[in-house]
Amino acid sequence: MSATAADLAPTQVIGLPAARPALTGPQKVAVILMQMDQARAAVVMKQFSEEEAEEITAEIVKLRRVDPSVAESAVAEFHELTRSGRYQRRGGHDVAVGLLEASFGSERAAGLMERLASNAMGKSFEFLDEADPGQVITLLDGELPQTIALVLAHLRPQQASAVLAGLDVAARTDVAQAIATMGTATPEAVGIVATTLKIRAGAVVAPREQVEVVGGIQPLVEIINRSDSATERALLDGLDERDPELAEEVRSRMLTFEDIVKLESRDIQQVLRGIDAAVLATAMKGALAAVTEVIRGNVSERNRELLDDELQSMGPVRKSQVEEARAEVVRAIRELEAQGAITVHRADEDALVE
Repeated sequence: MSATAADLAPTQVIGLPAARPALTGPQKVAVILMQMDQARAAVVMKQFSEEEAEEITAEIVKLRRVDPSVAESAVAEFHELTRSGRYQRRGGHDVAVGLLEASFGSERAAGLMERLASNAMGKSFEFLDEADPGQVITLLDGELPQTIALVLAHLRPQQASAVLAGLDVAARTDVAQAIATMGTATPEAVGIVATTLKIRAGAVVAPREQVEVVGGIQPLVEIINRSDSATERALLDGLDERDPELAEEVRSRMLTFEDIVKLESRDIQQVLRGIDAAVLATAMKGALAAVTEVIRGNVSERNRELLDDELQSMGPVRKSQVEEARAEVVRAIRELEAQGAITVHRADEDALVE
């Protein structure tokens, strides 16, 4: 887009006489929709693709107030008149969410807003994207575990994993726990941390403000999944001592029921031997075709018939029952892996050795 981030800051009043930046196409559409009542605007929004709607929504979030002269110009350009005769001059997050829900329904609207937040996430720390892990470790030296966790949650998992592996054992556990238990952080808090680190790193330009920052267990799982086996064991052992329930939750998310397709056939057969047919049939309910095929292909003909009978006679099943059945399969995989009976291939561990 031709406008700068400063031009589109949330508190900007678009169209002041002193500086009137030319509006881009998505900005013009956003201005038009902001002048209409939600029902009529929703009809218009439905004509766009989800990608276009996402871009327009981003502009609505940014354009909290619009100068009347700019709104009039945009309306005239599109040859449209508002029936109310007055302009709705406020945009923002709530307006954007309401418009998307009216246009696409609550579920798709939530997905669009989540993608919007996800795209914005991490930009405060993008000055670290090309930094060497050792440089990041040096930069974060002396910071609180919560601060380090906030930074790592914004980095690419591969980069964050390398940084985490470079910390001492005690610090690793502290940071891992902080990542997993972190909720949301305000843009102001993120801005303070990012600005401080950027100045320390010798940067000149201040970082852009973030919409939302989310931590939690999943970012930690993604980081650990890309760590080497030694780092993984050390982190999980440390969490076991600190918070056994958290460690168990992290472990459960590191493997999923669908990951069974990544096992060797002999390992799959060993896992399935210990699973009751009724439990396995429940776990297969609604599973991907690839997963179902792998399971059916690794049981005996007799057990395959039992599974087919169970699935055919099975009516609707509660989601919680399916999840528990799948969790039992995952627990079996983890137990056999811990015993050394099977091998679970982690990300980046399947490279060939010459």
